[in-house]
Amino acid sequence: MSWSTLTAASKARVLGLLLSCALVISSLGVLSVKGLNFGLDFTGGYITDISTESVTSIADLTAKLSPEVVDKLIISKAGDHHFVLRQAPDLNTTANWQAELSQQGIDFKVLSTSFLGSQVGDELFEQGCLALFAALIAIMVYLAVRFEWRLAVGSVVALLHDLILVLGLFSLLGLEFNLTVLASLLAIIGYSLNDSIIVGDRVRELLRIQSGSQRIDTHVVINDAIGSTLTRTLITSGTTLATIACIWLLAGAALTGFAIALFVGIVVGTFSSICIAATLPQLLGLSSDNYTQTLDDKTQAYIDMP
Repeated sequence: MSWSTLTAASKARVLGLLLSCALVISSLGVLSVKGLNFGLDFTGGYITDISTESVTSIADLTAKLSPEVVDKLIISKAGDHHFVLRQAPDLNTTANWQAELSQQGIDFKVLSTSFLGSQVGDELFEQGCLALFAALIAIMVYLAVRFEWRLAVGSVVALLHDLILVLGLFSLLGLEFNLTVLASLLAIIGYSLNDSIIVGDRVRELLRIQSGSQRIDTHVVINDAIGSTLTRTLITSGTTLATIACIWLLAGAALTGFAIALFVGIVVGTFSSICIAATLPQLLGLSSDNYTQTLDDKTQAYIDMP
């Protein structure tokens, strides 16, 4: 297979694969330099709900506090005049922001305060990572049984690509990584796998059809498989994205990270199912010969019997 013999669609898929490689390398670089901004679910600390009639936005609230205190707080808006303050387990910081608001003449009411110990956060992080790892192992076993190894490798690489890009985006933007975001990664695994399996199943069916005397180039078969499943993929992704967008815009700060991760994961998952899950097997030498079954002499004799 040479570049000159590829169709425009095949060239676009290969270029998309190269773009994905560059994005993965960039994401790994960002993760190694900046790391993830772990939320209080994992680090432990205080979560305080307050309400105030004199402050309407996060910018107004942070303007009333000193930079030293603001740097130690994660402030989110939970509703009109309702804010959630997250902070490390430091009682001095709690006293500081309350004192500064009082000095500024801000009348506020503490609705609730809760504390999450760091030990609990470590256990949650460990259990979440174990759940993620177990899901990946189960999926790899399933793909190994269901697909020829080239299609299975393409699906696994596409899955890892989606997770790395989402984590890289959270690291780049400094978004809080908490339990809801970890749950979204599990959802992304399932969604990305579904897309890859739909395309992979169609590729396998078309290759089996071409395993007789008539042979068609593998890249043409893959293009046909993508074309026949693209409408269903776009409709499914579009309706899901519309739902996630509503959660993002209307569900409040508590689910913002979850919605962002899932939205990005679905977009890159649809992209990777075309540019990675379908293209990588082609570069690894997938052909209809991989689905040609060799019969033993006894079975062949039964078939040749009159």
